[in-house]
Amino acid sequence: MRDERVGRVVVVGAGHGGANAAAFLRQQGFAGEVILLGEEPVVPYHRPPLSKKYVTGDVSAEDIHLKPARFYGDQEIELRLGCRVVGVAAGDKVISFDDGSTLGYDSLILATGAAPRVLDVPGSELEGVERLRTVADAGRLKELVKPGQKLAIVGGGYIGLEVAAACRTKGISVVIVERESRLLPRVAGTGLSEFLTRYHQEHGTEILVSGRVKGFGPNRRGSVGTVLLDDGTELPCDAALVGVGAIPRDELARAAGLSCDGGVVVDERSRTSDRSIYAVGDMTRRPLPGRPGLYRMESIPSAVEQAGQAVAAILARPGPKSEVPWFWSDQFDLKLKTAGLVGEGERVVCRSSADGNRAAFFHLRDEAVVAVEAINASTEFMAGRRFIENGTRVDPGKLADHSIPLREVGTAR
Repeated sequence: MRDERVGRVVVVGAGHGGANAAAFLRQQGFAGEVILLGEEPVVPYHRPPLSKKYVTGDVSAEDIHLKPARFYGDQEIELRLGCRVVGVAAGDKVISFDDGSTLGYDSLILATGAAPRVLDVPGSELEGVERLRTVADAGRLKELVKPGQKLAIVGGGYIGLEVAAACRTKGISVVIVERESRLLPRVAGTGLSEFLTRYHQEHGTEILVSGRVKGFGPNRRGSVGTVLLDDGTELPCDAALVGVGAIPRDELARAAGLSCDGGVVVDERSRTSDRSIYAVGDMTRRPLPGRPGLYRMESIPSAVEQAGQAVAAILARPGPKSEVPWFWSDQFDLKLKTAGLVGEGERVVCRSSADGNRAAFFHLRDEAVVAVEAINASTEFMAGRRFIENGTRVDPGKLADHSIPLREVGTAR
């Protein structure tokens, strides 16, 4: 059914959240103008392959497009690429660009994402010290590291581990330096961290934990040649990737006077403190069903869900059902999926296959599942999501026994 209301919706940011919001508007029958603004000069694309197949040259730029380039014209979505928004005049409902031009809106969706956190140490400006957020970043990294060379990765988070796995499959030497005592210290449980550490080491990745980078040193050509640690260790490298987290790009929202607190504060419908402005994706702090407080969820499923909520609110329709937060990662031949919030658990139960090729870590509080981390275990992942959604209480002993069907391990509240 076509929504005949008129007006203009402007979407700032052409990543997963923004591009899906524009598409959802048309799918839901919105008949007004839809203008999608992208800062990068490329058609909206999938970001996950950047740290996997794209960085090693296994897929092309066209292969990772979110939609075929013709989609936007076919759907009467005005796609403007390579344009930078520098201001939002919320009272006047006008945005301004870096070339001095302006554009009015009836509803505005901010989807500017997050920016890689800067590692402020000497030598970080050297050529060859890279970050990974955009397709241009991935392109530079791809040109810098070739088989037989060495990549140093600063930060043992998911991006670093995915790049390490992709590079090792191409014969590129990799060393990971993590300042904390284990990999994935803020986003994964100890069991998953230890599993991945062993797996990466078995595949030739060198891992240094409790390692603090104090700088980068140049080679004879003046580009990066070493990573310098505070204990005096010097790690030779041909390139360095810094992946030490991301910060929300909320500068436009702050300047517009929107409520921000470690990201743009939104409600369950993705509305900001201005009723005509919505925000989605990594730049936001959002509520989660059944939990107090606000959360910044850096995941594609969360961004897409928020895009759907924002569009429903703009069209004055019921929003989609909120999902249990979830995330995925591919490393070597491992398919990792997590659901829920790992830090909320008090007890961890491991359920693994007899051959050790599959494992799932269930995080429990008062015998209720609050999170699951699954490795090559899609059945356990799906069951864990259902347990979380339904508030299922489980028998820890039965849950740990892979011979007992999951349907027999607990009961819903």
